[in-house]
Amino acid sequence: MRIVFTGGGSGGHIYPIIAVKRALDKTPGINPEYLYIGPDNFSLNIFKKEGIKCNFILSGKIRRYFSFSNFIDLAIKIPIGLVQALWYLFWFMPDIIFSKGGYGSIPVVIAGWLYRIPIIIHESDTVAGIANKLASRFAQKVIVSFEETKKSFPSKKTIVIGNPIREELINGDPEIGKEIFNLKKEKPVLLIMGGSQGAQKINEIILNLLPRLLEKCEIIHICGVRNFLFLKREKESLLDGSEENKEKSKYYHLYSFLEEDKLKHAYAVADIIISRAGAGSIFEIAALGKPSILIPLSNSASDHQNKNAQALARINGAIVLNEENLTINMFLRTVFDLIDNPEKIKTIAQNAKSFYNPNTNKEIVNEILKIIKYTS
Repeated sequence: MRIVFTGGGSGGHIYPIIAVKRALDKTPGINPEYLYIGPDNFSLNIFKKEGIKCNFILSGKIRRYFSFSNFIDLAIKIPIGLVQALWYLFWFMPDIIFSKGGYGSIPVVIAGWLYRIPIIIHESDTVAGIANKLASRFAQKVIVSFEETKKSFPSKKTIVIGNPIREELINGDPEIGKEIFNLKKEKPVLLIMGGSQGAQKINEIILNLLPRLLEKCEIIHICGVRNFLFLKREKESLLDGSEENKEKSKYYHLYSFLEEDKLKHAYAVADIIISRAGAGSIFEIAALGKPSILIPLSNSASDHQNKNAQALARINGAIVLNEENLTINMFLRTVFDLIDNPEKIKTIAQNAKSFYNPNTNKEIVNEILKIIKYTS
């Protein structure tokens, strides 16, 4: 069995592919070969570790606004990417293409359709991306994560399953986390994440409030590679003054990025998670059954992060703070109110847990195998 994966090249596209690949590996009676075709970005090293071969292609971006770059991408980059995809697919000739959407998937999906290769697309967000809307015309099956996303696709071929996550992330150990991150564990632990690229607004708020937050919290802060050196310098100037602040610095643990083998233990040891609202983060938080404060990216495409977050908030499975109107006092008040209310924490955690379908990965694999069997 041969499977081609494709997707836009960001963490939101790459990590669900990894989750599906691992679920396929655990399925008895099959021995898949994998190939990823798409843009490079940071995906090469991740896929290498998973044993997924990669062929990278040129791919233009479809923007939702007027830009001369649209003409260049449509006239040059996407056609070149299509020729490259046709070449790579010809020599690999998979049984199925699994597309996570994003600009990098379009040439692969079109090339697959020309070869009459079955195609499944997966949409993670509440708001369907342009690439997936286009790809749905060529796909045999569309899998979505949210009920409200179904209306964006043809009803006869669309099914709601959920967003695949790396199941290893829910198997962390809080005791190992305490050791890895050198936690005192005398106060509630906040895990602060900004997505794969970090989050400038969240980082700024944390810096402004750091001494006050550390009075009641211990913090694991994943700030993003681009922001790390700046935050490290600012943290030192904030906390290396008085003896009181030096004492507080023991409760602040700053990281640019956490690999999966550490992230799972950070998740396990965290009492509250503060995060952006990408679909990957939301479903990981829900699978863990952790209380969270979500701060959606204000300029995300079609406001999809806010809509993702509201889907969880509607069942009281998270607290959502609007980035545009967020003040440091509002943030501090929200965090401390949650810390001081154990019953509220418990309720939010339970509701979040109910949001996640624990059979997501297996059900997606079943859809892949059904289509391969039907078309073979």
